[in-house]
Amino acid sequence: MVNVKQLLRFITADPVNLNFSGKLLSVILCFSVILLIAWITRQFSVNTAYPIIVASIGASAVIVFIIPNSPLAQPWPLVGGQLVSAITGVLCAQVFADTAVASASAVGGSVLVMLLLRCLHPPGAATALTPVMAGDPVLSLGYSFVLVPVGLNVIIMLILAIAINRWLLGCNYPALAQQAGGKKSTQNKLIEPLQRTDISDQDVEQALASMARFIDVTADDLGKLLTDIQKQRFKRHSRNITCADIMATNIVTVEYGTEVEDAWQIMYRENLKALPVIDKARRVIGIITWHDFFKFVNLNVYATFQEKFWAFIRRTADINADKPEAVGQIMTSSVAVLPEHTHIAELIPLMSDQGHRQIPIVNNENRLVGIVHQANLIAALYNSTLDNSGYN
Repeated sequence: MVNVKQLLRFITADPVNLNFSGKLLSVILCFSVILLIAWITRQFSVNTAYPIIVASIGASAVIVFIIPNSPLAQPWPLVGGQLVSAITGVLCAQVFADTAVASASAVGGSVLVMLLLRCLHPPGAATALTPVMAGDPVLSLGYSFVLVPVGLNVIIMLILAIAINRWLLGCNYPALAQQAGGKKSTQNKLIEPLQRTDISDQDVEQALASMARFIDVTADDLGKLLTDIQKQRFKRHSRNITCADIMATNIVTVEYGTEVEDAWQIMYRENLKALPVIDKARRVIGIITWHDFFKFVNLNVYATFQEKFWAFIRRTADINADKPEAVGQIMTSSVAVLPEHTHIAELIPLMSDQGHRQIPIVNNENRLVGIVHQANLIAALYNSTLDNSGYN
């Protein structure tokens, strides 16, 4: 007997994890992209005999704009998969007279070639069927069908995919373009915590490679998923402690124009290791640490370190100076911040893995409201452990 509850769960399961606005945006993007591809291809078509769009491009649009991080949506699978499938389809349509044999050969052959060339793209199999099923109107074009409309369609889609995902949606596309060790932004940014689990990247890659069936997820995405699971587990077993609950609010700050000597006197007097640099609206524009002072000391000059250091921070009496005089000239501008409502679970990998000793905390308007030091986090974790153990 069929279990109605299980059947309903099967039918109502959402294949994509998107909210309503995300789904609406996906519909608009697919509509707009196909419209643009068809219009541009029509402008470049030299003959009305050429179709302006291949049907499988619609399926490619769904993959590229709804699951852009999928390995199937990357540039080589998109372009290579479509082109080699088109070639395979034309070849099979020319060689085999029987439609059934030609169709099977086109799909099987295109899948084989895509797997061998590492460019598997499911809509490519539909592209391979097009010359077989369309008959003379497409077959008469020969291998020029590969260039127009297939080649032109996929090139336009690739350009739109990069532009829309990067500039409109703020996504890293192609997914492989994000490499560790790349140049850091010089602007104030919200921290994205480092992935932290007991599972290494090699473990994830080996597990995916050992699967007998394909799983549409990259090793990076799976690693992030495992990290998020671990983070959610920590949040569930701890109190809902946010950065606002543990941050220090009596913070000392400086501005861009604060003199280097004054900043050093503040840090020395208050026994501080770092000073946030803010603008008139109390938005963080940088941070200054002891290292920022020392990196400008000229060690090539014959003198003691103390003499060199004081020669650097002391204000130049002349109008023209040959060294930095203001905090803004020596500060680190690529400072990272966290919103005040962030759970302290986000702080753990930042301070333990990335080496942050203190993290500025901002409100919804990105204005500085506090700072969390390592000692604040350690105390919060200790108290949370005592609460969960029942000692308090």
